[in-house]
This record gives sequence, C-alpha cells and structure tokens, in this order.
Amino acid sequence: MEQDSLVEYGSRRVIIVVTAIMCALLEIVDTTIVNVALNEMKGNMGATLSEIGWVITAYAIGNVIIIPMTSWLSQQFGRRNYFAGSVILFTICSLLCGNASTMWELVLFRFLQGVGGGALLVTSQTIITEVFPKEKRGMAQALYGMGVIIGPTLGPPLGGYLVENYSWPYIFYINIPLGIIAAILALQYVRNPNYGGTKKSAKQVDWWGILFLTAAVGCLQFVLERGQESDWFSDPTILITSIVSAVSFYLFIWREMTCANPIVNLKVLKDGNLKIGVVLTFILGFGLYGSTFIIPLYLQSSLGWTAFQAGLIMVPAALMTAFMMPIVGQMIQRGVKQQYIAATGFFLFFVYSVWGHNILTPDTGKEHFFWLLMFRGFALSMLFIPITTLSLSTLKGKEIGEGASFTGMMRQLGGSFGVALITTYMSHQNAVHRMDMIGHIRPDNLAFQQRFEGMVAQFMSSGSPLNIARQMAYTALEGNIMKQSVVLSYMDVFMGIGIVFLVGIPIILFAKSSKAKVDMSNMH
Repeated sequence: MEQDSLVEYGSRRVIIVVTAIMCALLEIVDTTIVNVALNEMKGNMGATLSEIGWVITAYAIGNVIIIPMTSWLSQQFGRRNYFAGSVILFTICSLLCGNASTMWELVLFRFLQGVGGGALLVTSQTIITEVFPKEKRGMAQALYGMGVIIGPTLGPPLGGYLVENYSWPYIFYINIPLGIIAAILALQYVRNPNYGGTKKSAKQVDWWGILFLTAAVGCLQFVLERGQESDWFSDPTILITSIVSAVSFYLFIWREMTCANPIVNLKVLKDGNLKIGVVLTFILGFGLYGSTFIIPLYLQSSLGWTAFQAGLIMVPAALMTAFMMPIVGQMIQRGVKQQYIAATGFFLFFVYSVWGHNILTPDTGKEHFFWLLMFRGFALSMLFIPITTLSLSTLKGKEIGEGASFTGMMRQLGGSFGVALITTYMSHQNAVHRMDMIGHIRPDNLAFQQRFEGMVAQFMSSGSPLNIARQMAYTALEGNIMKQSVVLSYMDVFMGIGIVFLVGIPIILFAKSSKAKVDMSNMH
C-alpha cells in the first residue's frame, strides 16, 4: 500500500503529531481570538464597526479559498515544503498584522494569514492520519480533534487576557515563537508522500479552476459574513457577489469535470461515506462555531460579563471534550460503530440545545451555564472523531488528503453559515418579539396599567414630577422589553441549532461501516 511508508513509530511520531496539532491550534485559535479585540482595534484604527468586521471576514475568505487547493498544492511543491511554507507565511503575517498602521493594511495581512492558515488545518489532519497505521486511525483523529474542538474555545479567553493586560497586537505576536518552532520541526520531521509524477508544469496548471474556485468561495464567504449588516439582497453589492458566486460555482464544477489536470478532484466525492461525511461536517461546523459564537455574545451583551470572563466559562467544557476524545478513539478501535457514536452525539447536542433554550432568562447565572457547557463538551467529543474517521474511512493514498480538504472546507463554511444565519435569525426574531410585546402596551390592558402606574408612583416618590416620572416609566418599560426580546431570540436560536442536529441523525445512518479492520487482518 502506497501510504504505509509514511507510518512513523516512537518519538518521531510523537514529534510529528505535536507539530501538526500545534499548527492546527495556531490556525483555529486565530479564527476566534480576534473577536474580543475588535473594540480596541476599532478605537486604535479609527474604523467603523463594519470596517473592523473585515478583520474577521478577510481571514475567513483566505482560509476557505485555499483549503480545497491544499491537496493539489502539497503534490505540487512536496508536502513538507508546502506545510513549512504555510507555517512561515502564517508567522510572518502575524508579525505584520501586529504592526499594521492602517485598517486596510491589517485586512490585507489577515487575508494572507488566512491563506497560510487554511493550509495548516487540512495538511495537519492528513499528516496525523498517515503517520498512524490504519487500525489506529481513530486515535489519530482523536488527537487532531482535540485541537479543532479546543481551538475555537481557547481564542476568546486568551484574547481577552492579552487585550486586558497588554494591547491588541499581542494577540498576533503570540503566534510568532510557536510558528518558528513549528516551521523548524516541520522541515526536520515531516516526510513527503511519494505519489509518483504528480508535479505539473505551469502550462498544465488549471488556472481557470483556481480563478473560478477563488471567485465562488470568496464571494460566498463575503455574502455570509456581510449579508446581515447590509440587509441581504436589497444591497446591490450583496446581490452581485451572490450571482458571481453562483455562476462561478457552476463554471468551477464544469471545469473540474472536464479538465485533464483538475485542481480539485471532485471525483473523490463519488465515495459514499465522504459524501455523507461532508454533510455531517457542515452541520458540525454550524453547531460548533454557532454555539461558540452565541454563548460569549449572550454573556457579554445580556449579563454584562467581560470578554475574559465569558471566554473562561468555555474552558472547562473544552477540557471535558479533550478528556473524552481519546476514550471515543478507543471505542472506535475496539469496534464500536462510528455511526452509533455519532448519532448519539447528534442527539446529545439536540438535548443540550433544548436545555439551553429552557434555562435562559435575563437573570441566568454562571452556575446554570457550567453544567450546560460541560454537557455540550461531552456531546461534541462524540461527534468529531466518528464523523472524520467515517468520512475518510474508505479512501486510500492521496484521496485521503483530497477528502480531508473537502471536510475541512465544509467545516469552515458550516461555521460561516452558522454565524450568518444565527445573526440574521436573531435580529429577525428580536423584532418579532418586540412587536409582540409592544402590542400589550395599551390603555385597556389592566396588567400593563397597574405595572405602569406603580412605576410612575415609584419615580414620583424619589422626587420626580409627574410628566418626568411617566417618561422614566416608559423608558424603563422599553428597556425591559428590549431585554426580554433579546432573551427570547437567544432561546429561538438554541432551539434552531438543536433542530439542525436532530436532522443530522437519519443522515448518519446511511453511511457504510468501514471494513478497514478485516482488510488489515487479511494483510498480516
């Protein structure tokens, strides 16, 4: 078998796995670490809120464009060079981001950092998968999964700590020493797979494929990140980019199906398990990034927590996931079917969403969130490894890298879809609930009248004249309504995420079990 030559043992394997996980972590932490520093950056750069949003958007676009090309680029330049080159690009851009003096400089370097980072994510997954023998792949995915699940959670508390104690450029500088170590280790230890004669000359390169893919994915990501604040399709820019994205996707698929040397091998999607895996990974990205996005947001906006406090509450749950991951890896190795573990995980995530929906009030405290988030961590641990091993279980050789590119891209897009859908849905529900409650404020509603008169009397007893007391009572009521409608819309979001996960369960059961074990025993 062509990829068995890449299996490593002893300390070499440990070093390669640690390097790969470190790179995946660097990439993922950087996706969320910026969220808590946006306010500081906005002040420093003199930027508007929507301009500063570009710091996140540019990174995500860079990520999503490069991920599908990663497998091809590894073959083109040799995996070791490509991987180390990506680490170096990521590290240099981190330094440039921290030193950026204008808003658009920062956005450009974030885009390039995203290009370097996207490669780290998928290549590190392929490297970890290939240095383990086939029967230990579950364990390999457990190790990689710890990085992917813990990463988004570590970003906010780490970012909050650095911003509160130092200044925002340090969220980028922290990557530099780690990046240098990772680059040295990658050049020293990562080996190139030998897939034989896959290097293309410049003439053979699928430039059209690259162009269509960049336009399709870049525009789609732009629409998802920017749609909400531009009021979706009523904004001409959003409308045009949506059309460009749709047309480019169509041309991209046509090109890859007919071209002799496609940049993305779409034929690998004929694999049934990968097809199902791609859908499930999308749902997983939706839930993982979506819930990592709304919980700190809720804690900061409704309960008035600092970024650091909101980030810290997510950490025990991430440790719960990290603790459970190797156990799940062991279960798969012992022959428990991936489908059953994943279906259980999806169901538990649904339970978590219903639980979240039921405990939210304007006064929900820290103690309510702790067990809820621990439960979420437990549910996530049962999702990542089974889905990933199932997706890649029936692929061989260079198909593993191509499959990993698809699942990586879908996880990122799932996250972007999740955040875009959640913000749109929330502002819509917010308006609905507000209108609904304002409907009850009318003279013939006895409950409202009693409450209102009570508030007016209270303000008058503190020495305010009647007209001002009435004004204050209205303002206080409006504040209450706003608070209530925000909480109700968060409840709706929890319920929505839960339903998405419930829909995932029947999809999983279509996947075939991998016969890897049987084949391995026959080969010995």
